[in-house]
Amino acid sequence: MSSSENLPYLDPSEIPLEGSATQRFKSRSDAFWSGIRDASGAPAVVLFAGMIGYGAMGRTNGVDGWFTALSSLLMFALPGQVVLMEMLLTGSSVVAIALAVTLTSTRFVTMTVTLFPQFHDKDRNRGLYASVHLLAMTAWAVSMKEFASIETKHRLSYFVGLGLLCWIISAPGTILGYFLAGLVPPAITLGLVFINPLFFLLTFTEVKPWINRIAIALGCVLGPFFTAMDRDTSLLSTGLLAGTIAYYIDRKWIRQRSGVIG
Repeated sequence: MSSSENLPYLDPSEIPLEGSATQRFKSRSDAFWSGIRDASGAPAVVLFAGMIGYGAMGRTNGVDGWFTALSSLLMFALPGQVVLMEMLLTGSSVVAIALAVTLTSTRFVTMTVTLFPQFHDKDRNRGLYASVHLLAMTAWAVSMKEFASIETKHRLSYFVGLGLLCWIISAPGTILGYFLAGLVPPAITLGLVFINPLFFLLTFTEVKPWINRIAIALGCVLGPFFTAMDRDTSLLSTGLLAGTIAYYIDRKWIRQRSGVIG
């Protein structure tokens, strides 16, 4: 058996295209403005629409306008903001609200550990504590898709440009939705809130590694089942089981292709 046959199989789509990436951006400034341009299309429109729905939800439920807008600016996490608002309306304690919002934000842990290690070594410093506030489902999905074609030293600049525009428009979108409340039917308001997760799903299906698509498909199949069992934990249960099964399939496939991983 040759030495090449002992090497584990690597999906070509997962290998950074450093050679071609050097021609994409001439400087960090170029990468930053490219991130701005990429965000100004569908990502910004989708996020803006979601924030309009959230602002309308706040006005409809009698939540203060300043609080509604600041929650978008300071939290910048639409699912957590919705949970925060719902628990405030039910009169939950501060401790309960903090725990619930924290649980909804655990997704940022996996998003951070998968995205930030792809930055250049020089960029992985204390400055990332500020950059992490720009991390959202939209920015993460687009970055994971584009980073393979971006040179390592330009990835942080691209991400900051992408995330910064999305963050800046979050508060204006919320304020606009707050003042449009009453003019938009409740069904449309709720639909706007869920546009952002839908965009994230559709964006992530475009990633090249086929195993990610299997995980999404399993989630679509298992989601209704776990929702019927326990609505409160259905999302966590679905993600855990679908991801575990997809990981096992991926490892099994790699073992069969390489004959190395046991």
